[in-house]
Amino acid sequence: MNTRSPVALVLGANGRFGQAAVAAFAQAGWRVLAQVRRAPAQPLPAGAAALALPMSDADALTAAAAGARVVVHAVNPPYTRWSQEALPAARQGMALGQRLGARFMLPGNVYNFGERMPALLRPDTPQRPSNEKGRIRCEIEAEMRARAAGGAPGVVIRAGDFIGSGRGSWLDLVIVKSLAQRKLVYPGPLDRPHAWAYLPDLARAFVAVAARNDLPAFADLHFPGHTLTGAQLLAALERAAAGLGRVPAQGWRHGAMPWALIRAGGVFVPTWRAIAEMSYLWRVPHGLDGHALAAAVGALPTTPIDAALRAALLDLGFGAEPGSVAATAA
Repeated sequence: MNTRSPVALVLGANGRFGQAAVAAFAQAGWRVLAQVRRAPAQPLPAGAAALALPMSDADALTAAAAGARVVVHAVNPPYTRWSQEALPAARQGMALGQRLGARFMLPGNVYNFGERMPALLRPDTPQRPSNEKGRIRCEIEAEMRARAAGGAPGVVIRAGDFIGSGRGSWLDLVIVKSLAQRKLVYPGPLDRPHAWAYLPDLARAFVAVAARNDLPAFADLHFPGHTLTGAQLLAALERAAAGLGRVPAQGWRHGAMPWALIRAGGVFVPTWRAIAEMSYLWRVPHGLDGHALAAAVGALPTTPIDAALRAALLDLGFGAEPGSVAATAA
C-alpha cells in the first residue's frame, strides 16, 4: 500500500454505495479506509483496509484516519428509522471530517425538491420538500453549508435511484423481484421520466470530485446518470435479460404497484407508510442536470443503460447463459 497515495475514509463501507465507493477509490490509486461496524460484507480490494470502529468513537476514528483527504458519507439508516437516525449520523460524519481537516462528501438525492419539482433539476433549483424525509435532507445540507462557511468543506453529489452493486433498491425489491416468473413490475406510469444512477459510475464521479483542489468550500453537484421513462427502463431490462438467456417463451408480463393497498396498509405497517409517502417520485417527471459536475471535473464516462442493467442482473444472480435450463424455464 502506497503511503503517499491520497487517503479516503468511507463511512458505512458495508452498504451498497459504500462498497462501490471503496472499489472506485481503490481502483483510482487512493488509500481507502473502510469504516464498518462488523466484518466487511465482501473482501476489500487492494489498497483498502477495514476500520472496525463505530462512528460514535470519534477519537479512535480520528486517530485511525489521520491524513484523510475526504470523508465519504455512505451511511444509510434503515428506511423505517431513517427520519430519526439520518441527521445524527450525518452530523457525526461532518464532525469527523472537520476534525480530520477533510472534505465531507455526501450522496444526495431528489427528496429536497418535493412534489412540485420541475422536470429538470439543477443545483440552483429551489428546494421545496413536501415531507419529513425531504426536510431532513435539506437540514443536512444546510448544516454542511454552515460548516463550510466556518472552514469545513463539503460537497453534495446528487443522484437518482440506485442501480447495481447488490441488493436493496427499487430494482431488486420491486421491479425485477419476479423476473424468474417472467414478470416485471414498474412502480409508476410508464410515460414519466425518472432519474437513475448506476452506482459504479456514481462512485467514479465521487473520485473525480475528490481529486479536485479548486472546488468552493461548499459545492452542490448533480450526477445526471440515466433519465428513463418506465417503458424505456422495462425495454432495457428485457434486452439485458435476453443477453443473459432470459427470454420467456410466453413473453414478459408487466405489473404495477398496488399503491392504494400500500397506503391503506401503512396505517399498520411502518415500512409501507414510509414507502407510500415517497410515491410521488414515480408520478412526477424528473431528471438531473449534470452541467455543473461536468464543469467541475470534465466529462465522465457513462455506462450504457443496457450494460448497467446487465451487470445489475448478474449481481442479483440472474446469470443464466443463453440455452441453459434456467433460461428456458423462466
